[in-house]
Amino acid sequence: MIDLHSHSAASDGLLSPSDSAKYAIEKNLSVWALTDHDTVDGLYDAAKECLKSETVFVPGIEINIAWPSGEFHLLGLGLRKYSEELKDVVEDMTESRRSRNQEIVDRMNRDGIEVTLAQVEEKFTASQIGRPHFASYLMEIGKVKSRQEAFDRYLGKGRPWHVNHVGADLDVAVEAIRSAGGIPVIAHPLSLYIGWGRMEETMTKIRDHGVEGVEAWHPAARVNEGYKLEELAKKLGMFVTAGSDFHGRGVRADRHLGRTSGDKKIEERFWLEELSPHLGDFDYKETEWVK
Repeated sequence: MIDLHSHSAASDGLLSPSDSAKYAIEKNLSVWALTDHDTVDGLYDAAKECLKSETVFVPGIEINIAWPSGEFHLLGLGLRKYSEELKDVVEDMTESRRSRNQEIVDRMNRDGIEVTLAQVEEKFTASQIGRPHFASYLMEIGKVKSRQEAFDRYLGKGRPWHVNHVGADLDVAVEAIRSAGGIPVIAHPLSLYIGWGRMEETMTKIRDHGVEGVEAWHPAARVNEGYKLEELAKKLGMFVTAGSDFHGRGVRADRHLGRTSGDKKIEERFWLEELSPHLGDFDYKETEWVK
């Protein structure tokens, strides 16, 4: 069993990077990727924890991409170093995210909740503060009873405190991932919010921008959709990955480490036959995250 998409408290997960690694080891994952949003800060601790085990660590990142509808998230898998190009993307995304967070705080203030961005940031250890952290803050002050209620009432699309997040340019993000020795993979393509009638045309354009893989298997997709995405990827000459998009125990009822759409165990073929051949001589023990 493996997992090629998960998050730690370096972004919006619950467990610290080292505890995330320990949990992956506890679950007997043979291969595990940490792909925090717009940051690589958790990779150092996670890699060092995996050195104590038989679990193969895949250093990664998930970058938000500018897209006209829905959400476009780009995974970078098998990162070997923190290149200058990737640093630039992370810095730009951090600045963009902080501007968005300040706007959220301003809207909260206008609606009678007195808080500063600094106060929210001090409560969390994440490198990238996002809406899930605001949701947790709202729970802490008794404004809502759950994260989901926070999104439903305040932070979700169309709600009063929702602010769009400016994404990175696709070509720039692809080049940044490659410069770091990684492979670009589109995460959960259904979040693009396009119909199946336009899916092949859209995915062809994304492939032509240098994206090599497709995360066909994700908990947000039904099993039949996973098969359709995998078939499309093969038609376009792209390899296929699978992930849980795990953020921590209890965060989402449908997200369990090592399992994907339909609560299926993630097969090792997604590493052995799909991703690994594209990484060549990859060995996380020889990457910057360990040295």
